[in-house]
Amino acid sequence: MKPAPDPELISAVMTTADAFLRASQRLFRPLGLTAAQYNVLNLLAAQPDGITQRELGDLLVVDRSNVTGLLDRMGASGWVRRADDPEDRRAYRVRLTPAGRTLWSKAEPRYRAVAAQVVGGLGAAERTLCLEALRQMEQAAVRWSSPET
Repeated sequence: MKPAPDPELISAVMTTADAFLRASQRLFRPLGLTAAQYNVLNLLAAQPDGITQRELGDLLVVDRSNVTGLLDRMGASGWVRRADDPEDRRAYRVRLTPAGRTLWSKAEPRYRAVAAQVVGGLGAAERTLCLEALRQMEQAAVRWSSPET
């Protein structure tokens, strides 16, 4: 028998996500960034050859149309560049520009410092359990929201 859903757990996850969003807004606003833009910079910083716009959308877990607008704004700010993908004429590869890498290098240590404060009170075993539980919930939410194939 499956355990009954725990509304308190779901509420706590949502409340925590909202708290993280508010904190990230305070953290990134002085740099002229949003949390979503930081996520893009962070993902692209680890990909010197860039990634396709579709791959970026999958990693961000957002709708493709939202990625397009986000990249349009970031491109206008000079932080990312889109170019045709030489392996797939239907796709764009997205890369950080030097300005985007500079901005990421300013934002990333600030983010790491705050993240260390947030999880600093948890032991290694607690962090592992928490991460496993969150990944299971994420996968279940993705399965629920994905169209049946």
